[in-house]
Amino acid sequence: MIQTTVEDPTKEYTSGSYPNQEQPYPGLQSRMTPIPNCGEDTYKGSGKLLGRKALITGGDSGIARAAAIAYAREGADVAINYLPYEQSDAEEVKKLIEDAGRKALLIPGDLSDEAFCEQMVDQANQELGGLDILALVAGVQHAYKSITDIPTTFLHKIFAVNVFSLYWTVKAALPYLPKGASIITTSSVQAYSPSPDLLAYSPTKSAIVAFTKGLAKQLISQGIRVNSVAPGPIWTPLQVCGGQLPGQIPNFGQSVPFKRAGQPAELAGVYVLLASNESSYITGQIYGITGGLPIA
Repeated sequence: MIQTTVEDPTKEYTSGSYPNQEQPYPGLQSRMTPIPNCGEDTYKGSGKLLGRKALITGGDSGIARAAAIAYAREGADVAINYLPYEQSDAEEVKKLIEDAGRKALLIPGDLSDEAFCEQMVDQANQELGGLDILALVAGVQHAYKSITDIPTTFLHKIFAVNVFSLYWTVKAALPYLPKGASIITTSSVQAYSPSPDLLAYSPTKSAIVAFTKGLAKQLISQGIRVNSVAPGPIWTPLQVCGGQLPGQIPNFGQSVPFKRAGQPAELAGVYVLLASNESSYITGQIYGITGGLPIA
């Protein structure tokens, strides 16, 4: 039997500062310094999702990439959605899924388009031969110093991607989802303790919390569970594409009790738990992975 080591969680992964950097939206994980750790070299599966069929939005990078890798190594076939600009990152994930011996499906497109959300779900169901996990992770984030700086066009965009796409995707998927299916949304600590510079972003995450809790009550009669993961400061492309105000990247994540940002790999296990039968008595819950920040 392999013995596991006990590590100080405040010292794991990247505990220092980050080089100041920025990219145009939506950015590429492969161009970040350091590249986020999504469990490519560390996640080991144990068959918890054998034979399952998952659709993951935002699966080219960050948290969703970590979930895609974990799902594949747990035995699921995986479809990932992403923007066309992110194709190179998505191709890396495709190879990782296939290296795990599972089917990988790439579906590029813009979640702010209702028709695309419907087409994405139909394609995933048809080409995977079913659908029983929705991991809705993709999101838009942009920091603004003042409410007067937030363009109305951006408000329409961020609510369309972060909130409306959940409605469109779930509505399209419901005819395909069997009893025992799992829907996992991605909210944020920002829903509970909003930063002043994320005034456009945090209300969308509050909406996701309410969406999750209400949908869970609605769908449990159909045998479908709905839960959410609420990350704190996690090192992903969102942060370097306008998600932080200029100059904030070097100290990103150091204000939480852990004194460091989280890595996407640290969320993968919870996405697996909520997708698997191990969470058979869990619905309507919000799982905070925040480096010690409270979500209540």
